[in-house]
Amino acid sequence: MPLDIHPDLPLHDAYSRTVISAVEAVAPAVAHLRLKSKTNGNGGGAATGFLFTPDGYMITNSHVVHGSGEKNPEIRAALADGIERQAYLVGDDPDTDLAVLQVHGGPFPALIFGDSSKLRVGQLAVAVGNPLGFECTVTAGVVSALGRSLRSQVGRGQAGRQIDDVLQTDAALNPGNSGGPLVDSRAQVIGVNTATIMGAQGLCFAVAANTALFVATEILRHGVVRRSHLGVGAQTVGIPRRIVRALERGPESAARVFTVETGSPADAAGLISGDLLLEIDGVPVTGVDHLHRLLTAERIGKAAAIKVLRLGKVVDLTATPTERRH
Repeated sequence: MPLDIHPDLPLHDAYSRTVISAVEAVAPAVAHLRLKSKTNGNGGGAATGFLFTPDGYMITNSHVVHGSGEKNPEIRAALADGIERQAYLVGDDPDTDLAVLQVHGGPFPALIFGDSSKLRVGQLAVAVGNPLGFECTVTAGVVSALGRSLRSQVGRGQAGRQIDDVLQTDAALNPGNSGGPLVDSRAQVIGVNTATIMGAQGLCFAVAANTALFVATEILRHGVVRRSHLGVGAQTVGIPRRIVRALERGPESAARVFTVETGSPADAAGLISGDLLLEIDGVPVTGVDHLHRLLTAERIGKAAAIKVLRLGKVVDLTATPTERRH
């Protein structure tokens, strides 16, 4: 028996209207990116980016612009107006897997960043991108989890540093969605789509909007994201509980130094291979990724108190981090 649908009921329910409204606001600012090798002219893949300023600045993933294996591939951006434009790389940050491009010929429609610190698990998430070459594909789901960590992709099959504050969503993503926007019900960007887990379903990830906005701003100001540099190679190691208790320390892991760059701030401070790096300016170091997070731009040129465990004794040192070279 056919359903008896009242003719006065709206054609779309509230959920559908919300998604439709968000997509109609977002789609004009989303670009289909095509990469082409400058050396042999071959295609280097396709991905997504989105405009965040009217004068043509665009965000995508760092691994997208390096995905062809060429340092500076030709990048073409096709927008909703049907015009394909040359896109120029302004700068990228492999540590967060983000890059900023620019296209000329504006003004352009631009998306607004939302405040990702105010997100709640379960709220609507809509992804717009170009998976597998299918332009302007829309998927919808929810924010599945907040505060995840994920390894950045620095090249084909190469994992980089850990990205913090990553959103998990079940809005379906596929190859080609990389660099596209994840938006909320108000069409504000809450994340930059960056990765899926091969073989899994409903496990997709996006770099949080607050991180993306910070990185984009740093790239526009300085060309890079400024970070401080200590000059050590280290690995995360566990600390025996008896030592944790003796040190009156909470975390049961730290960063063990295995190499020290000659002439680096660590070298000048007297750090040596085998030192267990416990604290920087009173903050317990829980591992290598945590150490990288502590080495912010604010530490450049400022003396930092470093506490290490060396041959069973706690040693206090002072190091002055320099600006990290890219």
